[in-house]
Order: sequence, then structure tokens, then C-alpha cells
Amino acid sequence: MNINYTIIGQSLTFIVFVLFCMKYVWPQLIALMEDREQRIAKGLEAAEKADKDLELAKIEVAKALKDAKEQAASILDQANKRAAQIVEDAKVSAVEEADRIKHAAHAEVDRQVSQATEELRSKVAVLAIAGAEKVLGAEVDAKAHNDMLTKLAANL
Repeated sequence: MNINYTIIGQSLTFIVFVLFCMKYVWPQLIALMEDREQRIAKGLEAAEKADKDLELAKIEVAKALKDAKEQAASILDQANKRAAQIVEDAKVSAVEEADRIKHAAHAEVDRQVSQATEELRSKVAVLAIAGAEKVLGAEVDAKAHNDMLTKLAANL
């Protein structure tokens, strides 16, 4: 065997093998690698998008929490104002009721004083008549002296 023919044969076989691989094997390997590269790129894009979405979600959650806290503070403030208003209204109502009761009591006292005064006037008139009867020794006509007794009672 000649070494030259062997090297030439091996070279030709190698060239045929390389051409065969370049024509049939290499495109499929390249296609598989490109497909995998695209899937990896899509996965990285999805991961970046997920990171951005996570950041946006965190910002939205922080904003929602801030809004909820502000709303809760507003509700508490309104509740406190309403409670203070209710207390103030109750105080005003109690003062008005106390004034009404006080005026009613004063009116009742005035009415009772007036009634007692009238009772005393009538009793004084009767006592005056009785005293005059004893002094005069005779019965005094009440109808005849009614004007005099009325004036006497008015002065008392």
C-alpha cells in the first residue's frame, strides 16, 4: 500500500464526510441550536417582563396600601367628627330640655304661688269677716262688704 494513496483516499473520504455533514447534519444542528437560542431568549424576555410586572405590581400594591390608609384615616376622621357632632347635638338637646323643664317648673311654681295667694286671700277674707263679726258682735253681710274685702285682699 502506498501511503500517498491512503492519504489521498482518506482526504477524499474526509471531504465527502464533511460535505455530507455540511449538507445534511450541520443545518439540522444549526436549526436545533437556533431554536434553543430562541427559546432561551424568549425565556429571558419572559423573566424580564415578569420582573417588570412584579415591580409594577409592587408599586400598585404600595399605592393601593397608601390609598387604603388614607381612606381609613379619612373614615376615622369623619367618624370622630360625627361623634363630636353627636355629642355636641346631645349637649345642645340636653340644655334645651333642661331649659324647657326649668321654664315648666318656674311656671308650675308661679301657678302654685298664685293659687296659694288666692287661697290665702280667700282665707284672709273669711278671717276678716269672722274677726269683724266678733268685733262688732253681729254677722257682717259678705255681699255688702265684698268690695271692701276685695280691696283688702288686693292690698295683702
